[in-house]
Amino acid sequence: MSTHERFFAARLAGTGLFDPLGDRIGKVRDVVLIPQETHTARAVGLVVEVPGKKRIFLPITKVTSISTGQVISDGSLNMRRFEMRKSEILAIGDLLDREVSLVDGTGNAFVEDVALEQDQISKEWEISKLHVRRAKAKNAFSKLVGRNETLTVGVDDVSGLFGTQAEQSAQILLASYSDLKPADLADLIQEMEPKRRADIVRDLSNERLGWVLEELPEDTRVELMQGLESERAADILDAMDPDDAADLLQELPEPLGQDLLTRMEPEEAEDVRRLLAYDEYTAGGLMTTEPLIVAPETPVAHCLALISREEISPALASMVYVCRQPLETPTGKLLGGVHFQHLLRERPERPVGEIIDQDQVTMAPTSHLHDVTREMATYNLVSLPVVDKDSRLLGSVTVDDVLDHVLPEDWRESDEPVATTTTGQIDLTGIAKAISDQEG
Repeated sequence: MSTHERFFAARLAGTGLFDPLGDRIGKVRDVVLIPQETHTARAVGLVVEVPGKKRIFLPITKVTSISTGQVISDGSLNMRRFEMRKSEILAIGDLLDREVSLVDGTGNAFVEDVALEQDQISKEWEISKLHVRRAKAKNAFSKLVGRNETLTVGVDDVSGLFGTQAEQSAQILLASYSDLKPADLADLIQEMEPKRRADIVRDLSNERLGWVLEELPEDTRVELMQGLESERAADILDAMDPDDAADLLQELPEPLGQDLLTRMEPEEAEDVRRLLAYDEYTAGGLMTTEPLIVAPETPVAHCLALISREEISPALASMVYVCRQPLETPTGKLLGGVHFQHLLRERPERPVGEIIDQDQVTMAPTSHLHDVTREMATYNLVSLPVVDKDSRLLGSVTVDDVLDHVLPEDWRESDEPVATTTTGQIDLTGIAKAISDQEG
C-alpha cells in the first residue's frame, strides 16, 4: 500500500474516494476498528458514503493510497449497506469526544482525534496517537497545567478508551473470531452450546455467516437458518455464491426455501433458480454462475487484477474465461480459457484473446458428477467450464464443489482420512474410479 505512514481519522472524514482512473465514487465517513489485546485497535475498513446517501463498507485491504484530500481504492466495491458488528467500533462515531483518564495522574481528557499508523511488517493500520483536550480542572494542580490544554499522547498514555474493562473484554472476545478461517470458525460454532452459538451467529456479518454455513454439517446449517428472521436469512443467501445458496435452499424444508427465494434480490434469485433447475449431481447443479469472464481484447494486466481480488477463491482464480459479449452468464460464445500461470508469463499489455487455450475441455450442464470428476482428474484441473449447445458459457465447476459432493456426507464431523496421493494432495483419480465402480 502506497500511503503516508500516519493519518488522522477526523481529518479523513469527508475526503473523496476515487477509483484507479481518478473517478470519484464516494466520500469517507468513518474508520472501522477492532480493539486488540495490546490496548490499541486495528483498522479493518472505511465507512464510505456513495451516491444516494448510502453507506457501505470498504475493506482496508482495498485501499491503495491515503493522502491529503483523497483516498484511492482498487475500484471494487460491495454495494451492500454497511452493518457494524458488535466486535467493531467507529473511530469518529464512538471514540471522538470520549472521556479518558491520563495515566500520569494529571486528570481526564476528551478525545478530539485518533491517529493511525501502518506497521511496516504486517502492513496493518493501528491506533498510535490520540489528540486530546484536558477536561475541566477539578483541583489546584490541574489548574496549573491549563483548563483547555490540548496535547497529543500515545495510546498507552490513557485508559478507558474502549469503555470499561468488561466492555473491552467482550469486544476482544468477539474480535478474536474475526481472524479465523470460515472452516475453523465453523468447527468452534459446531461445538458451542445453542445460546452461545446463537449469540455468535447474530454478531457475524451476513457475508461471513454465509461462508461459515458452507463449512457446517447439513443439520446445523438447517437449524441456524430456521432460527433466523426471514429477511436476514434471505440477505445471507444474497451474500453467498449462487451455487452454495442453491445447495442450502435444497436442504431447507420446501415452504421455507420457496419463501426465502422470493425474498432474495431479483438478480441473485435468478442465478439460484437457474441452478435449481439442474439435478444436484450434474455439472449444472455443481457449477457457479460467477466465474471470471473477460472479452478477448482485455489486457493481461486487467486479468491479473481480477484474479488478485481477495474475495475470489483460489479455485475460481485459477482460470479466466474469454467470451464474446455479453460477459455475464449465459455469455456469448466461449472462445477458451487462460490459466493464471500463463497470464503471469505474458506481457501486461497483451490482449488475452491472443493466448487462449482453444482446446479446453468443456462440460454440458447435464453431464454427471462422475464425468466431471474424471475430466478433472485426467487433465489435472481445478476448474471446468460448463457450456450449452451453442457454446455459451453457463458457469464453471470448481474442485471444491466436486469434493463437497463426492466425500461422505458426514466428512466434516469425521476424523477418517481422505484419500490422498503420496504428495498429500486429494486423489481425484481414486475418487473418480470409486464413483464409477459404485455406478457399475
